[in-house]
Amino acid sequence: MHRVVVLYESEPDADAYAEHAELCAQVPNSVFRHGKVTGAPMGEPAHSYYAEWEFADEQAFRNAVRSDEFMATGKDARDRGLPRLTVEFLELE
Repeated sequence: MHRVVVLYESEPDADAYAEHAELCAQVPNSVFRHGKVTGAPMGEPAHSYYAEWEFADEQAFRNAVRSDEFMATGKDARDRGLPRLTVEFLELE
């Protein structure tokens, strides 16, 4: 299983993010989730919001991150001025 994880420094505007999430849900062969970061084991969490795409296998992941739909999510995040974010790719065993 593969995932793309997006971590936001601050929580995005709910209305703008709802529209962004609709676009994110269109990435092929993925399950999209998002939500608030609610805490950390010690001190304040480094991030306030997260999003992720989950893919069944490496091929689905590779095809998706090269897709027009995936590229559109990055452009949309930039154009909406979403909070500072970090994107990471994960492989789960």
